[in-house]
Amino acid sequence: QVQLVESGGGLVQAGGSLRLSCAASGRTFSSYGMGWFRQTPGKEREFVASISTTGLNTYYADSVKGRFTISRDNAKNTVYLQMNSLKPEDTANYYCAARRPRLGVRGLAEVEYDYWGQGTQVTVSS
Repeated sequence: QVQLVESGGGLVQAGGSLRLSCAASGRTFSSYGMGWFRQTPGKEREFVASISTTGLNTYYADSVKGRFTISRDNAKNTVYLQMNSLKPEDTANYYCAARRPRLGVRGLAEVEYDYWGQGTQVTVSS
């Protein structure tokens, strides 16, 4: 069982930056692939970014590529999402998720994840 707790959300002006953190419980954090998703009211949760167990492989949604960076610190059981050049359309509740490693899985889909955090709200004002 993995418990995930997100932090770092808040209100920021367009063009600004935020860094989200996701702290994971347990001693096996380094064996899980991690991802960030986001959701706005009335819409489905959408993929933002994912990272492999070692951090060597990362994937991004086209909408955030070049602006967001996912990283992890296995010694601290934490995954991060650095968000730069924020836009009003980035406003959403951001969720951290963990997946057991499976061959060929890049973590782009919600169904590939086994554990979810409660989310942290990000609001970008224009």
